[in-house]
Amino acid sequence: MRRIFSLLALTTFSTLAFANRTLTVSVTNPSNVERTDVPVVLSLASYGEVRSALVTLSGKEVPCQLDDLNQDDTFDELCFLADLGKKEQKEYTITLMDKGEPRTYPARTYAEMVLANTKDKTLKKHQQNNYIEQLTARGDAAYTYNVQHHHGVDFESELNGIRIYFDARQTLDLYGKFHKQLELKETQFYTPDDLKAKGYGDDVLWVGQTFGLGAFRGWDGQKPTLVEPVRTRTQRVVSYGPLRAIVEIVDRGWKADASKSPITMTLRYTQYAGHRDTDVDVFFNKDVSDYRFSTGIINVKGSEEFSDKKGLRACWGTDYPAADTTKWKRETVGLAVLVPQKNIVSEEPANKDNYAYVLKVNGNKMSYKVTYTSANETFGYHSAKEWFNYLKMWKKEVEQPVKITVR
Repeated sequence: MRRIFSLLALTTFSTLAFANRTLTVSVTNPSNVERTDVPVVLSLASYGEVRSALVTLSGKEVPCQLDDLNQDDTFDELCFLADLGKKEQKEYTITLMDKGEPRTYPARTYAEMVLANTKDKTLKKHQQNNYIEQLTARGDAAYTYNVQHHHGVDFESELNGIRIYFDARQTLDLYGKFHKQLELKETQFYTPDDLKAKGYGDDVLWVGQTFGLGAFRGWDGQKPTLVEPVRTRTQRVVSYGPLRAIVEIVDRGWKADASKSPITMTLRYTQYAGHRDTDVDVFFNKDVSDYRFSTGIINVKGSEEFSDKKGLRACWGTDYPAADTTKWKRETVGLAVLVPQKNIVSEEPANKDNYAYVLKVNGNKMSYKVTYTSANETFGYHSAKEWFNYLKMWKKEVEQPVKITVR
C-alpha cells in the first residue's frame, strides 16, 4: 500500500505497530530548483518501541536522528536530510530496530541552556558550565532575564544562531557569523577577542521591547502585548542535534486577554542543519479562535521594508546591536517572517518599533517561519535587493514541498 505525503508537514503511517521493520521512502523534488538539506520527518507512532534506526541511500549510510518530543522516553520521530536535483527522486531505505542506541553523527546543530555562574574563577570570563535542560520560573519571579548566562536558551545551525530571552518578551535575538560553522558552544553568545580574531561571529541585533525576529505576542486591539502575566514560564531543550535542534517555551496560565480565561501556550522552535530559516510551531491547551495575537520583525533603524502582502514581510537595515554602543560596531542585517495567510487578520503599518501582523489561530495551533542574514557572512547576502530576491525564492520553495512516498 502506498501513501503520498507533503513535507515539511509531519508524516504519519497507518500500519501495524511493529519494530525491526524496513521501509522504502521515495523523496521527490517537484520543482526546477536544486534543494539541499531538505528535512524528511517520519512519525514513529505506529511502529512500537523504536530504539535505533539506520537510513541508507544506494547502500550508503545517511545521517539520521531520533527525537523524543514529549519526553516520555519513547522516540516519536525520525528525521533525515535529503539533497535533490531538479525534479529528482531518490529512494531511501529505513530500518527501524527495537534494540540498541541511536547512531552518532557529526553535529550540524546545537542547543544550550546554561545557568549563570560568574563566580567560578576556573573558567574563562565568557564561559559557563552549569548546563541544564529545563528551567521553570514562577510568574512572580523578580528578574528571570539574568538567571541564564546568555539570558535564555540558544540554538544554531551552521548558518545562524538565535537566543530567546527568558522573560515576558520571549524575543529572538540574533548572532551573526562570518563562516558556516557551529560556534555557540565556544562563544556562548559572548565572543571573546581571541575567538573574534579567528573569525567567530557575535551579537548583531538590538531588540529592546520589539519583536526582534518573529516573537509571538498577544494583541490588545491596538498594539502587541508581552507574554504576561503567567502562572509559570518554562524553557527547555528537546533535542540537541545532530540534524535538528528543538527548543520549547511553555507559558502556563497566560492571561492573554483579561476578558477571557487564562491559556497555556507552547512555542516550539525547530532548527534544521544547513538552514538559516527556523520553524515556529505554536500550540495551545484549548481552542483560542476568539483570541488575537501578533508577530512580526523589528523595524531596524532606517530599514528598508519589503512585503508581498501575502504573509512575507522583511526588512534590511543597520543599527548598533546593544544599548552600550562603545563596545560595538554598527551591524547590518536582513530579517523576515513568513506567516500563512489563513492566520493573518491584518498587516499593521510600520511604526518606530515593528513591522507587525495581527494573527488569529484557527483552533489550538498554528505554524510560521522566521529567517535572517547578517551582512558579515561570507556566504550570505549583502544588500536589500539580494536579500529580498532570496526571500521570494525561499517562499516558493516553502510553498512547493517535496513529496514523500512510503512503502
